[in-house]
Amino acid sequence: MNIQPIDSPISEFTCDALVIGIHKNLQLSGQLADIDRATDGMIQRLIDQEEVTGKRGDLVELLDPRNLKASRLLLVGLDEADSLDQKTAFQAAGHAAKHLAAKPRKRVAFYFGDDVPDDISSAAICGMMTGCQGQDLYRAEKKLNVPDQVFWYGVNQPAIDEGRLFGESANTVRRLVNEPPSVLIPSRFADDIRHLVEDCEIDVEVWDQERLAQERCGALLAVARASVNQPRLVILRYRGAGAGDPALALAGKGVTFDSGGLSLKPSDAMKTMKCDMAGAATVVGTMIAIAKLQLPVNVVGLVGLVENMIGGNAYKLGDVLTARSGKTIEVLNTDAEGRLVLADVLNVAGDEKPARILDLATLTGACLVALGTNVAGLMTNNQPLCDQLVDASKKTGEPVWQLPMFSEFGEQIESDVADIKNISEGRWGGAITAGKFLEHFVGEIPWVHIDIAGPSFREKPQAWIDAGGTGSMVRTLVELIRRLA
Repeated sequence: MNIQPIDSPISEFTCDALVIGIHKNLQLSGQLADIDRATDGMIQRLIDQEEVTGKRGDLVELLDPRNLKASRLLLVGLDEADSLDQKTAFQAAGHAAKHLAAKPRKRVAFYFGDDVPDDISSAAICGMMTGCQGQDLYRAEKKLNVPDQVFWYGVNQPAIDEGRLFGESANTVRRLVNEPPSVLIPSRFADDIRHLVEDCEIDVEVWDQERLAQERCGALLAVARASVNQPRLVILRYRGAGAGDPALALAGKGVTFDSGGLSLKPSDAMKTMKCDMAGAATVVGTMIAIAKLQLPVNVVGLVGLVENMIGGNAYKLGDVLTARSGKTIEVLNTDAEGRLVLADVLNVAGDEKPARILDLATLTGACLVALGTNVAGLMTNNQPLCDQLVDASKKTGEPVWQLPMFSEFGEQIESDVADIKNISEGRWGGAITAGKFLEHFVGEIPWVHIDIAGPSFREKPQAWIDAGGTGSMVRTLVELIRRLA
């Protein structure tokens, strides 16, 4: 996307649409005062009449505003000026961009203030980029249209570059998640990864089915067994700090379609299961972002790519699998497959000798029940690492919430016939028992499990983003990795 800074008076700028951020209880000054004077006090009148309040979520559109060189003026709420944060800026810019994207635009300009911090401007630009691109990958006539040129007042080039990079990374994640499952089969996903990182300083290693068998990845291979599309494990290595072990390993669940296996999902629950690889997509998007930012840190990303299908060769309830670590697993539900895939991926991650491991997965419906669709669930064996991730999420405005990992939850996945079983007794605490399952495969390495079942995919559009994949958590992971560098 072509994004340029501008410093000329915004009231004199020629464009198809001018987006102005408005704060609550704002006294007009600077560029806003100039626009108000150019329009014979129109903005102040709207404020006085409470047609414009500055509340987050407000959007007022004016056509052919008097004495401006913009064809339309959008006033978007930014809440209080002294509390402007990344989340508000991201959603406000996304809201305006999505509204304007309903039709093709040549030139769109944004003004969110004279002294907006770079990180907030970057988040706004990312929000704008995700707001104007949708899930309509295969529509002949797009519902959302990317403007030809975007101009941003009062933002320096580094903030624009970073915002564009975050937007591109998030949209990469969204595109992968939104691809039909017949297109993004495991082998195609692996090929796409190779292509996506071609211009990054990232080494790529791909394990095919033969290599996975040689490596004794029995849990991952069992999930993939009924599919005609063979599995892959992709390892991405970024060495921003030169020689040495990675400071962090990122592991992602990449179930490119989840039928539930023999524990077959009902149709309504299966319709969105192309999104069950969002954890893997998020790892890929994050690795691209840190490489292009050239962060001085070593990171390895690992994604296990499989389809969970039905057929005569499907793994069965009552099967006992041997994971790569040697641990045996009793299968009591073939729809609890993501943790089986991650069991082997996490074990491979441990071989890289990372200082820390994070895994991302659309792992459980139970996390949705507990935290809703906007919040990612965290589980950990290391409180300081989890605290760092929480702090990073507070800055980026991508909400997370830690769930407890009491030993009682671990007792619920003990098996009488194997070391552990892949589900607990009954429905209760399902997100946590899944986390306790994964804990078996990280050893003593500090680790956080991030269940992104809620925020990674929207079944319905929101004001600031289309339905489908969201690209959530890329900015938070980059923020954390910056702090680790």
